[in-house]
Amino acid sequence: MKIDGVFSGGGVKAYAFVGALKSIETNTLQLERVAGTSAGAIVASFVAADYSTDEINEMLGELDLKELLDPPWLSKLIPFSKWFFLYFQLGIYKGDKLEQWLYRQLAKKNIYTFHDLQPGYLKVIVSDLSLGKLVVIPDDLKRIYNIEPNYFPISKAVRMSAGFPYFFMPKKLPGKSNNKSIIVDGGLLSNFPLWVFENSNNRSDRPILGVKLSDTVEKQHPQKDIKNAFDMFLALFSTMKQAHDTRYISKSYDNHIIFIPVEDIGTTDFQINEETKGLLMESGMKSADHFLKHWPK
Repeated sequence: MKIDGVFSGGGVKAYAFVGALKSIETNTLQLERVAGTSAGAIVASFVAADYSTDEINEMLGELDLKELLDPPWLSKLIPFSKWFFLYFQLGIYKGDKLEQWLYRQLAKKNIYTFHDLQPGYLKVIVSDLSLGKLVVIPDDLKRIYNIEPNYFPISKAVRMSAGFPYFFMPKKLPGKSNNKSIIVDGGLLSNFPLWVFENSNNRSDRPILGVKLSDTVEKQHPQKDIKNAFDMFLALFSTMKQAHDTRYISKSYDNHIIFIPVEDIGTTDFQINEETKGLLMESGMKSADHFLKHWPK
């Protein structure tokens, strides 16, 4: 059966998606259109590029996450200078290595821009801080920025969606005015864009299956105790990420969502070992297997 898939953000926890994809494949479900935010956008781009689950598994298995961390050369010589870059460049790492890695992997399938995919088969969510807008790439590029969507690099779109605030330096997009927009992680405004394939009648062309790296809405853990300004900042950011999507899920069909509990692993923990990666994949497969026994209803 042909379905559309939507993948949430979750940083390095995205290894759990590999297990879920394996289960989807085993249950003879074929992903047509795909969408995602942040880490979910990375996986969605590989699916759209026609990578098989085994190929994605091999690709991520060979990846050393630490190689994607690229601080400016000055901060390597003077460690304290990273706070300078955080203040003035709004991030610690440039994110160029992540974009280059994405470019190389997609190029292996001769995929470079959205022109190389079937129209509408990949949607990437980003957040425009300058305009205060949630942006769907490629759909909104022409309307908001007067940028030709067909020839926009997919690796750039996915890198922008994965631009975790203060961790990676934000990207900029030229707009219709002289000012450039600051673009960050799509998860800031929609970490789980389950709505993205609905048409004007709030219906979809085919069944939509969401894969979310968290517990169910009812089981989500409350914020930790807020004891200082830093705790409050983290709580504010977490609340912003969850509020929009949680309200949407609670009002719609959460029986179309595979929830994968991965709360004990940090989103930006690029130091995770092979055992943890394996456990994430196993968790993704088990959660998907359990869910897909009774889906679609």
